[in-house]
Amino acid sequence: MRKEKDSMGEVLVPKDAYFGAQTKRAVDNFPISSRRIPSTLIKSFGMIKKSAAIVNHKLNKLETSLKNAIVEASDEVISGKLDSEFVVDIYQTGSGTSSNMNTNEVISNRANEILGHSLGAKSPVHPNDHVNLGQSSNDTFPSSINISICLDLESKLFPALDKLETELNQKVDEFSSIIKIGRTHLQDATPISLGQEFSGYSYAVKNSISRIKDSMKYIQYLPQGGTAVGTGINTHPKFGINMAKELSMLTGINFKEAENHFEAQATQDSVLSVSSSLRGLAVSLSKIANDIRLLGSGPRAGIGELLIPAVQPGSSIMPGKVNPVMCESLIQVCAQAISNDYAVLLGAQGSFFELNVMMPLIASNILES
Repeated sequence: MRKEKDSMGEVLVPKDAYFGAQTKRAVDNFPISSRRIPSTLIKSFGMIKKSAAIVNHKLNKLETSLKNAIVEASDEVISGKLDSEFVVDIYQTGSGTSSNMNTNEVISNRANEILGHSLGAKSPVHPNDHVNLGQSSNDTFPSSINISICLDLESKLFPALDKLETELNQKVDEFSSIIKIGRTHLQDATPISLGQEFSGYSYAVKNSISRIKDSMKYIQYLPQGGTAVGTGINTHPKFGINMAKELSMLTGINFKEAENHFEAQATQDSVLSVSSSLRGLAVSLSKIANDIRLLGSGPRAGIGELLIPAVQPGSSIMPGKVNPVMCESLIQVCAQAISNDYAVLLGAQGSFFELNVMMPLIASNILES
């Protein structure tokens, strides 16, 4: 163990840990669950700290050698190399201060190591004075939420939905000449083609993509630059706008400085809008999955209009039975996403005066969705 000091006194920290005293206090204070902040959120923190070092150097507030070391250490955070050093529980201080300090300490210690100094020295790179320069947890954590959502939408969700829409459109064409009975109230109605039925599924996915992209534009406005309460105290007047530009270049996503920092830091309304659109997608996918599993019921004593791949052996009492269960898996995923939206809603209600105090919960749930 090594001995470190913070404003509350001395703390023992694991000798080889890149985190420091404030992180260790948070670990001791919040032994709540096994949940840690998501990897994309860690990546976003790394991007913010890297960008801040570059911006502060351009604004003549950080010397070149310290900037370079912070950038190199931040790149390791961005790559995921240091994920194991982010040890604070999700259920922590509601502003995410513990995770912000966890990030500052990891980058500071790694930067000092790069410069040939020992862990825990806080010199020449200090976690607050240099890594966190011009920032507060109160603008950094909500900015990291926004960035991480955008990253996951662009790299994970949108490509998956585009593929799903393409596959459904292929089925629309493939099934266009197959005439079947339409059903309302689960009872026979008038004729419909199977292609027409699947066109409804395709458009549901298409419209969900559009709604999510529409909600995404609000989270591209970053709180960064507002510092503690939105006034921008203790940072350069151009820090916020320059951070948005630097993060845009780093991510390829068009980020902008928040038009009103007081709203951006005091609420999570923009994130709630994205979460609501994800809930809408989950409802649409549940409908599609339920329709397909019902149309594939049988094969002899059910509707049996679709043949769905059987992928999972059934009950031990029926050893020859193999079930088409992929739709059931999707329905459960959708149920979880819908529940996550409710957690985000409750989290968004945790906004009091100039700060939301349920941001780690919000981040965890929307990124899982």
